[in-house]
Amino acid sequence: MRKIGIIGMGHVGATIAYTLVTQGLVDDLILIDKNDAKADAEYNDLRDALPRNSHYVNIIKQDWDDLEDVDIIVTAFGDIAATVKTRDRFGEFDLNAKNAKQVGEDIKESGFDGVLINVSNPCDAVTQILQETTDLKKNRVFGTGTFLDTARMQRIVGDKLGQDPRNVEGFVLGEHGSAQFTAWSTVRVNNKIALQLFNEADQEKISEQSNKNAFAVANGKGYTSYAVAMCAVDLIKAVFSDARAYYPVSTYDPEFKTYLGYPAIIGRDGVEELIELKLTSAEHEKLNAAAQKIKEHVDSLKKK
Repeated sequence: MRKIGIIGMGHVGATIAYTLVTQGLVDDLILIDKNDAKADAEYNDLRDALPRNSHYVNIIKQDWDDLEDVDIIVTAFGDIAATVKTRDRFGEFDLNAKNAKQVGEDIKESGFDGVLINVSNPCDAVTQILQETTDLKKNRVFGTGTFLDTARMQRIVGDKLGQDPRNVEGFVLGEHGSAQFTAWSTVRVNNKIALQLFNEADQEKISEQSNKNAFAVANGKGYTSYAVAMCAVDLIKAVFSDARAYYPVSTYDPEFKTYLGYPAIIGRDGVEELIELKLTSAEHEKLNAAAQKIKEHVDSLKKK
């Protein structure tokens, strides 16, 4: 039995739920939101779809106690309007730091001991707060992080070269936010080194565009949902199948002593191991800058 709880039934949480149900990736699905009417609406809408769905799913709503034996919890709470308004995911920090502490305490009280995947922004900082509050092992708590930013980079590079984005390898690292950067030393297209395909000016434009695309989507429809939901679903599948898949996620890095976007092997127990990259000195400096930004925000909570 594959059992998942989703906390936060906004655009992203609802899209993740819909994808899990329609693709038959879950047997028991628990929907939780602080807004009872919202949780009730998504619950009924998904259940109304079951007679036309290829798979039956047992859908439950607003039952924190039932989280005790779920395999995976996905946290997707927040207020995207704050991010869109400030054009910075830390626009949600004050709100989601409080949300993360409350949700973390509720998760801990439920007795949950599975894998927690965070989507809420700012992803890296919130993932760390959730880990510290739930007291789950660090490898069992990780976030979508720069998995989404990497997908955006792959799409842009693929478009420029007329290639399927899946032909593009490499990573966007650091913060899921303004301190993210494309680690060009890792990027390959059909096994060709990307540094040989783009000049420095093009590299800079592509790096900037992968971050700007998020706001192009959010400005147009008020939020983002499909791409990040797909990232979360891929991570869920990797955990359920013990895939040991190689993805850039928001993971705890002992070198920097914080969560940040970095490639890791994802399997049944969450983050199985980090994969060391041979970054250039400039890339390592950018990674350190992103880590310091995340740490400063998380540490600021301890001073209040």
